[in-house]
Amino acid sequence: MKKALIILTVLGAGLAGIDAVPAKGELLSSWLAVDHNTGVAPVSDATYIEECGSCHFAYQPGLLPEASWLRLMDAKALEDHFGDNAELDEKTRSQLLKLLIAASADKSSYPRSKKVMASVADNKIPGRIIEVPYISRKHHGIPDKMLKDNPKVKSLSQCDKCHTKADKGIYDDATVVIPDYGNWTW
Repeated sequence: MKKALIILTVLGAGLAGIDAVPAKGELLSSWLAVDHNTGVAPVSDATYIEECGSCHFAYQPGLLPEASWLRLMDAKALEDHFGDNAELDEKTRSQLLKLLIAASADKSSYPRSKKVMASVADNKIPGRIIEVPYISRKHHGIPDKMLKDNPKVKSLSQCDKCHTKADKGIYDDATVVIPDYGNWTW
């Protein structure tokens, strides 16, 4: 039975275009609960993770349209980046901006990025990820005590505090665990 399960798991992963199978000891049921085709492209650029991820979660570029990244990564805007000085040397800023634009929501083929773009009005440029209507709607109705008033979360901008696979670009409901409250279902 165990061999059959492993074969089916590997075969199923291959058919779905998934490169990985559950790690030893990882529950197959929890692994299968994640739809690996609904997320956003994960971030793997070391410079981006180091520069942006040192202060906050390194958001995937597919969570915002190009126009938002252009505004956020403007040299002047980085001097006052949500109350912090996030200035970068021009070479690094330019390198990161190219990465963000290339994988922005309007250029991405990932389903969640498409949902982001479908929700953004043509004349609107979200300045924050939580300002994206699709993302805002997904979080509507979660009580403040679980997020803003929760010292382990504090803000909707802390995606990785509740989305346990956010670093992999997976934001499915099955991977949401709110600290001190447990799994959350919409």
